Amino acid sequence: MAKAIITGITGQDGSYLTEILLNKGYEVHGIIRRSSSFNTGRIDHLYADKNVLNKKLFLHYGDLVDTSNMNRLLEKIEPDEIYNLAAQSHVKVSFEIPDYTAQVDALGTLRFLDAIREVGLKRVKFYQASTSELYGKVQEIPQSEQTPFYPRSPYGVAKLYGYWIIVNYREAYNIFACNGILFNHESPRRGETFVTRKITRAASSIAAGLQTTLALGNLDAKRDWGFAPEYCEGMWKILQHKTPEDFVLATGETHTVREFVELTFKEIGIELEWKGKNEFERGVIKKIDVSKAEELLDTKNKSKIYKETFSRNLKKGDTIIIVDRNYYRPTEVELLIGNPAKAKKLLGWKAKTKFEDLVRIMIKSDMEKIFTRGY
Repeated sequence: MAKAIITGITGQDGSYLTEILLNKGYEVHGIIRRSSSFNTGRIDHLYADKNVLNKKLFLHYGDLVDTSNMNRLLEKIEPDEIYNLAAQSHVKVSFEIPDYTAQVDALGTLRFLDAIREVGLKRVKFYQASTSELYGKVQEIPQSEQTPFYPRSPYGVAKLYGYWIIVNYREAYNIFACNGILFNHESPRRGETFVTRKITRAASSIAAGLQTTLALGNLDAKRDWGFAPEYCEGMWKILQHKTPEDFVLATGETHTVREFVELTFKEIGIELEWKGKNEFERGVIKKIDVSKAEELLDTKNKSKIYKETFSRNLKKGDTIIIVDRNYYRPTEVELLIGNPAKAKKLLGWKAKTKFEDLVRIMIKSDMEKIFTRGY
């Protein structure tokens, strides 16, 4: 039975990767940070399974800023594979806590690699969660493994150090270490402060009458959005490749935040029109079609509630999207679109879920949550 360590196991990617590895017969060891509140929601279904917890899945307290803890865990577990997914991963927040972002995202990767070297794990394979934010002010369209980097945030800069220290230790110490340069990948498990989940969650709350408006920043930022579980499968494929190499995982398509907003609200029967410009722009209800959203809700009872809520709370001409400059980044990344040709050729990996289907999956999940549990 192969053994894997996953940092960031309680995050979106960590939870999906855990399921994938368990299904492949792995023994999985997850590293979690101590918290005074429960933070294992994404893996609770595994945590509660008596046939899994402490038999196939083991959780350990740890942190990427604690070197001695890493050494002890590596000596104890002796993993075959390590997936370093832990990070301070919010770009906007990284401007507010740049030092902490660097400590975790940059030096945390170095500490892990050095722990591998000191413990003497000669056969371990190491996956580093890199990011499309490395490209920042893009030097080439689309972006590939050969595109020069130009990060535009403390998060991007910290991840750039992580990228190059992987390359350095691979070449200096012959460690099987790889960078997965993953473009944006989303799911119903995406954190609620990330823009895609913020949009689908707010749309559901607006439909239920629990929220009146959604505030966003740059509506015209373009991103390459894929479905997270497929990208987690790609992480595993990267470590199964015969040689340690770096790979871009992406869809090769780009869409604006505005498109994501329009499609999300269209799924629940709201057609938007835009008025004003820049920070004065707003999204106004042009048309409401309640029947359009009924397919998102599984029972007639919930559909009835949905109709009553719509008729009571929403009407044509209502402003439900506003632009707030507080959500603008100090240095904006306008366009990210990846070229996944290398991953397709060498790994047989390809993104399968279309943009429209991704939006539908996410809004359906949030609608079900809010009409069954009220969040």
